[in-house]
Amino acid sequence: MLNKTILVVDDDPDINELLKLSLSREGYNIIPAFRGSDAIVSMEKFNPDLIILDVLLPDMDGFELCRVLRKTSNVPILFLSCKDDDSDKVLGLGLGGDDYISKPFSPIELVARVKAHMRRNYSLNDKEKDSTELKFPGLTIDRSTHRVMVDGQHVALSAKEFKLLFHLAQNPNRVYKNDQLFSLLWDEHFLGDPHTVMVHIYNLRKKIEINPAKPKYIMTLRGVGYKFNDKQGE
Repeated sequence: MLNKTILVVDDDPDINELLKLSLSREGYNIIPAFRGSDAIVSMEKFNPDLIILDVLLPDMDGFELCRVLRKTSNVPILFLSCKDDDSDKVLGLGLGGDDYISKPFSPIELVARVKAHMRRNYSLNDKEKDSTELKFPGLTIDRSTHRVMVDGQHVALSAKEFKLLFHLAQNPNRVYKNDQLFSLLWDEHFLGDPHTVMVHIYNLRKKIEINPAKPKYIMTLRGVGYKFNDKQGE
């Protein structure tokens, strides 16, 4: 995990410095950016392994920057924001963010979340080297290329969305509780809001289901959890 590069995008120099100090102690290389335009240039130049992204930037909205970055990269994106509204969290995660941390934040907790995302993301990448393709009616999931096709059309997923979908599809009809999926996607300990899983399920359905209100792939068992249905006709 050492020598991984993190792009920190925040126009507040104090926060940028705080994150640099906290994460550098853990062996990460930190690339600071104070504007969205700077982040785009640094993204192309340094190809970071993770991005910490402030929502409020002087030249462009952090959510819009996330849209731009997601066109070319699937690295984990952790939003930082002084806003704590559920609507902002849903928007950020829906655009491809992997986590949402409200200001003020604990540097210790943020470092723990960064480590969890790094560990999970690169564990997935290691497994992708000898992965196979999963095919279902109207849906193809290729872990080796990190691509998802719905009725022949490519659908862009965030790293967390892809991992969630692949894990469910790799274990069809097995029911997973909310906290089990949380532990799969983040860490063994609850480092964030467990309801984040529900948001990722919601966003995933919007992208792969013909009718998200009546899903045929990702099913909800009320009071129990979620499962992937490999027999869509049933």
